[in-house]
Amino acid sequence: MPMWPGKRRRPAVAVAVVCATAALGVAACGSSSSGGSGGQVAASAKQTIVFATAGLGTEGTATKAAIAGFEKLHPNIKVNILNLSSNATVAQQQEEHYFLAGAATPDVVYTDVTWPAAFARSGWIANLSSYKPATSAFFPGQMATGQYKGGVYAIPWFINAEGLYYNTSLVKTAPTSVSQLVSDAKSALARDKSLKEGLAFEGAEYEGAVTAWQSFGAQIGSSHLANINSSANASALNFEYDAIHTYKIAPAAVTGWEEGNVQAAWLSGQTPFALNWPYIFQLSQSKTNGKPAYPAVYNKTGWVPFPSATPQSSLGGDDLAINAKSTHKAAAWEFIQYLTSVTAQDARAISAGDPPSVKSAYNAALYQAAPYYKQEQAVYAVVTPRPVTPVYAQISAQLQPMISSVLSGQSTVKAALSTAAPTVAQLAQTSS
Repeated sequence: MPMWPGKRRRPAVAVAVVCATAALGVAACGSSSSGGSGGQVAASAKQTIVFATAGLGTEGTATKAAIAGFEKLHPNIKVNILNLSSNATVAQQQEEHYFLAGAATPDVVYTDVTWPAAFARSGWIANLSSYKPATSAFFPGQMATGQYKGGVYAIPWFINAEGLYYNTSLVKTAPTSVSQLVSDAKSALARDKSLKEGLAFEGAEYEGAVTAWQSFGAQIGSSHLANINSSANASALNFEYDAIHTYKIAPAAVTGWEEGNVQAAWLSGQTPFALNWPYIFQLSQSKTNGKPAYPAVYNKTGWVPFPSATPQSSLGGDDLAINAKSTHKAAAWEFIQYLTSVTAQDARAISAGDPPSVKSAYNAALYQAAPYYKQEQAVYAVVTPRPVTPVYAQISAQLQPMISSVLSGQSTVKAALSTAAPTVAQLAQTSS
């Protein structure tokens, strides 16, 4: 299974979900505690909570560092990690295993931004409204992903948004229209014969095709599901088809490309434009032994929203939620508050490249340590979530083959949209 877009985690083999006593000790099956009333343990009591999350390499290290910081401030609360698969689809299944079993742990769970509505409808995660979360502190598009039927069920952890990278040594200024992008790509290809394509994007039949389509201008928010056969959606699909078959700025191979393929094309300098997530910016500016790791793009990277008629960027990222069955909700909430503090957010952004979900974390200290975050705000300002609905997975399963059929030339844009629209509309009606 492919990774969920916006996740920069290495592929992992799916593993059976078992009570992870070897990694977590007894706390993996039941948190230790003392004190509390009504079945809930007070935050001041000595206790252990379990955090279900994924993340390898720098992300895993950043999570452990955050836990150490939290435990220093809250010496009575110990946090154990329940390591989930780096494949987000498998990680979702692993979390659902615990929920379906009615387990009280894990206490805190990470969720992809497309999961909370389904989890909330199933009664698996707690309504956090009683904690009066500071919803205005976060980017509105991501905050909306954690809301369901008037309640707040998940808090943004870090944000991801899909934008257009351009190599400033090949394209002097960011394009302000689709026609300019096409013209700039063609000009770059004509000038530099070492370039292999003019635009790289995800075109394989997986979730990445949906986010790319949305970033190219498709309107697929919850309010648009009643009829996806719209002019905006047709325009975005037509552009993708034309980029491959008419303008010939994207290779035919893009119909099988996922994020890793786009990443490789960009970092090698073989394309002036690429659609991808913010972690690419950090990689572009990284060094190895004091030297640029990717000289073709080092200090030559620009990132903007794709220049459609109304620019938008497909929202990715992770949220944080509390298990509805947890008896440690107070401590779990304290932990979430720490992870979304400016200090913790900036530390993770600098060490792991995960952009802060908290708007105030974009400050002078962050810009001094990682200047590229200053440029990224323009993309986060126009983030647009995929449909916030419990049936998103089923809707995406309709959109993925529809997009693929157009890009591969097996279907026309008109036929593909008109065929998929009724099923998507019917699914949307069942989401209440």
